[in-house]
Amino acid sequence: MTTGFYWDERCFWHGGGNYAGTLPVGGLVQPLDGGLPESPETKRRLKNLIDVTGLARDLDLRGAASASMEDLLRVHPESYLATFKAMSDAGGGEIGLRTPFGQGGFEIAALSAGLAKQALIDVLDGHVSNAYALSRPPGHHCLPDFPNGFCLLANIAIAIEAAMAQGKAQKVAVLDWDVHHGNGTEAIFYDRADVLTVSLHQEHNYPLDTGDFADRGRGTGEGANLNIPLPPGTGHIGYLQAMDRLALPAIRAFAPDVLIIACGFDAAATDPLSRTMAHQGTFQAMTARVMDLAAEVCAGKLVMVHEGGYSETYVPFCGHAVLSEMSGSGITAPDPYGETWIKRQPDARFDAYLDGIITDMAQALG
Repeated sequence: MTTGFYWDERCFWHGGGNYAGTLPVGGLVQPLDGGLPESPETKRRLKNLIDVTGLARDLDLRGAASASMEDLLRVHPESYLATFKAMSDAGGGEIGLRTPFGQGGFEIAALSAGLAKQALIDVLDGHVSNAYALSRPPGHHCLPDFPNGFCLLANIAIAIEAAMAQGKAQKVAVLDWDVHHGNGTEAIFYDRADVLTVSLHQEHNYPLDTGDFADRGRGTGEGANLNIPLPPGTGHIGYLQAMDRLALPAIRAFAPDVLIIACGFDAAATDPLSRTMAHQGTFQAMTARVMDLAAEVCAGKLVMVHEGGYSETYVPFCGHAVLSEMSGSGITAPDPYGETWIKRQPDARFDAYLDGIITDMAQALG
């Protein structure tokens, strides 16, 4: 098995604006070292960790060309791209909501999308067995003409449209396990029957007004969108229950040509932007499950595209576990918080409450 790992140092050079967490600095908001939670360090430290443990030697490290203007125009209107490019050339700025960028931000975002695109194309062409794209900036919140939530281009949608335009895939499933609702990916394919979008997220975290279970798609896309909103406090058992009883059966029934994971690590217990209790073992177990499902329904064709995750110390350990599982490597990076997170997991009463929520959703799906 060959796992492609797609990365580029330039993606770490994407810069945010003058923020303190998610708040613009000014008034009573004091400047903060580090600025936006979406920093390069979560991704850079993941790359560093696989180098230090030796896992990188068990991966096929690859780069990619930037997504072309033709690629971008399949998803984003020319007016948006022109505005973004002009502001980028002029030194940067902010368009949309919480999407600041510096000079050259357009080119870095196109490179991030290019990593996702190449990872998908290489898996479909059989050059690698599966793939992980360390894309930055992320993409799953980006609407065609309105970037938000740190996302400037819709990386996964751009990759899917490129693959379909080349005739390499006819049906694609996207499972988004970032803790925030994948509203951008959902919106782009909401009227489509050839792309299944499944989002597993903390209810009403971000965005506040999207991600409801009742939103199932529209027109020919009716039934090809599935939101799985989970309450704050959901832990390891709850995530795996939601996978086993809701997300995986929907993907199995859809029978895609390839499975793409919007791989955010912000459901982890240490993350500053969520209130869920997943841990390294959760992400490793979910990875094992999607690998088994991909082997069953689409000849193992699986692509992970990096999304959120804002704990600089913990994201690398979660990502390492995913990559170790994907590649079949025996090299591990033990969870430095492992015993702590196990002790802090929800008790049986909460798990029973969550079981009721998942049962209600499963029954509604029939």
